[in-house]
Amino acid sequence: MKPIALGYLRSDLSGAAQDWDEIRIRSLAKRYGYDLAKTIVFTARTVDPLTGLIAIVRRISAEAVFVPHRQHLGAEMPPTLVGICDVITVDDESTYARRHWRSASRFIERTT
Repeated sequence: MKPIALGYLRSDLSGAAQDWDEIRIRSLAKRYGYDLAKTIVFTARTVDPLTGLIAIVRRISAEAVFVPHRQHLGAEMPPTLVGICDVITVDDESTYARRHWRSASRFIERTT
């Protein structure tokens, strides 16, 4: 079985490119060997979209979330999300791996 992934985007950030962003998410997830369960789309009016996304990730036990680019998750990569699943950006194919993120977070906490 393939690991489960979600797509995620903000329609206000994708704008007219939303369909293209969704195609790119599906394509990269398939290329990386994931079973893309669905793409979650929130708007600028969505209250606390990150909490909603995390709840869905937990509910379906997603291994990864694919986003068009980092800005869809806010100014900074959310540690709560990266703590429970990998986050993969489509535009530059960066992977924020939960295993490495947890190790780095513990290191930062100990050195500060």
